Amino acid sequence: MQKIAAVLAFLALAACTSGPTRYIPALDGDDMGYREQRLEQDRFRVSFRANPDLKAPQVEDMALRRAAELTVQNGYDWFNVVTRGTDLAGGSYQQGGPTVGLGGSTGTYGSGIGIGLGFNFGGDSRQYQATLEILMGRGEKPSDPNAYNARSVLERPM
Repeated sequence: MQKIAAVLAFLALAACTSGPTRYIPALDGDDMGYREQRLEQDRFRVSFRANPDLKAPQVEDMALRRAAELTVQNGYDWFNVVTRGTDLAGGSYQQGGPTVGLGGSTGTYGSGIGIGLGFNFGGDSRQYQATLEILMGRGEKPSDPNAYNARSVLERPM
């Protein structure tokens, strides 16, 4: 009985290790957070990768926020999203529920039957990553629906 309790405690702890997504720079390739790469003086590639607590639209909002920060930091007023994409960056999705297995064997010394009961705790461990390529500009924001006023984006609550 103690072994079963220890296994259940380990599984519960393992399910909690990823934690909520934080808005921070990503340090390594698989880390959660934002990244940017300058492509030209006024052009960046910005991405944000999140833990499973955020879904695709929220992840893109985080990438837009980083794009707005870069725009203001570099002395620009607005940015235009030239390309955008949101992809699954890892993880899996499983329906939870019990499973039952039945097996049998025969051999030189007799026969046996076994029944196994398993529990799939399921869950969604999918990680989304949004990537934007942005072009920054000064002055009045264009009327293009892919253009954003950087300060207006920064005023929205996270």
